[in-house]
Amino acid sequence: MPDTPPEPAPVILGDEPGSFPHGVLAERHPAIVRQVRDAFPHDPERRHALDMLLASCADGVVEPLPADADPTGRDRERWAGWGMDAYAGRSWYDVPWLWAESHFYRRLLDAVGYFGPGTWQGVDPFRPAKLAELDAPETDEELAALDGLTALPADERNRALLHGSLWGNRADLGFRLSDRGADTERAVEALVADDSDTLWSLLPPPGTGTAGPGPATLCLVADNAGRELVPDLLLVSHLLAEGRVDRAILHVKPYPYYVSDATPTDVLDALRRLVAAGGAAAAHGDRLWTALADGRVTVRAHPFSCAPLPYADMPDDLREDFAAATVTVLKGDLNYRRLVGDRWWPPTTSFADVTAYFPGPVAALRTLKSDVITGLTARTEAALVASGEQRWRTSGTHALIQVGR
Repeated sequence: MPDTPPEPAPVILGDEPGSFPHGVLAERHPAIVRQVRDAFPHDPERRHALDMLLASCADGVVEPLPADADPTGRDRERWAGWGMDAYAGRSWYDVPWLWAESHFYRRLLDAVGYFGPGTWQGVDPFRPAKLAELDAPETDEELAALDGLTALPADERNRALLHGSLWGNRADLGFRLSDRGADTERAVEALVADDSDTLWSLLPPPGTGTAGPGPATLCLVADNAGRELVPDLLLVSHLLAEGRVDRAILHVKPYPYYVSDATPTDVLDALRRLVAAGGAAAAHGDRLWTALADGRVTVRAHPFSCAPLPYADMPDDLREDFAAATVTVLKGDLNYRRLVGDRWWPPTTSFADVTAYFPGPVAALRTLKSDVITGLTARTEAALVASGEQRWRTSGTHALIQVGR
């Protein structure tokens, strides 16, 4: 742990026209409202609420959560503690981008009546898109590719499943990796940081999970549902089968969030998809099903998973959960932003230093889809800048595996 943490960098806002955050607020959020509006036969009240949110995205301000959308008041209390009083009445563009994004999705759930009484209570507005992705032919191809993994040497099999989880909905790239394949070269070249050897070293060798002072526990903080959650589950299944971990805790969102973030329902959908696929995929699905039933795999949905705050502000009970893990793996871009802080860090800022607050060993598996980045070498940063690819931070064409502590 460093003697002193790095000096905080400026928080990322969405107030600069032409910037990636500004584009998300001005273009992506309205498109999401329209997508949700078109996906369901909402009644006039709900459609009016969606139209009001659409107008607010263009020129509105942050508004407090309405009382009728949260009958218990518990969520409004949480958001009061998460900064609502400080940001209410201000433009979406003038508050921290992470906070503005999170609040947008919470307001979208209000608009569709997710929390309030009525027909639409508890209906995931993103579910049609999630199910379509699970049912896509590409998913069949990716799951069929699992049948060939058993013939690979152990190291290649480990890498394939780790990269499948890393690349998310490009999971077929990970499943088809081998030292002899061109896909491997492209995947390695696209990694701006690769601490995969360190990550593997944090886990007991195969078959020795119970040899330590306590059970080897993996905490995996999931990101997206569908074709990203499937390879996450496959990685958990593989680690259980190899004896690299004794138990796994899968953290998901308690309610729909960021279009495709995984909820407990999405875990069940992905698990059923595996079981129904046949072959090696079904074997993984059966293993996970049994592990969930006997308690070796646990699904948790902590309210802080939807907080518009960095993990540095996590509550004590969540801190205890992570502290007890052999390693915590955080998936995806949003979790990375929350892990290091959604700030304009110089790219060479030490990842280990900015995550030194974390209560145990932590790893990030992330495809780059936003501006924040830490842990690059000066040489890597210079090469990326010299490449002329202006959007390397946000295009999803690069990825990283980073480990702290």
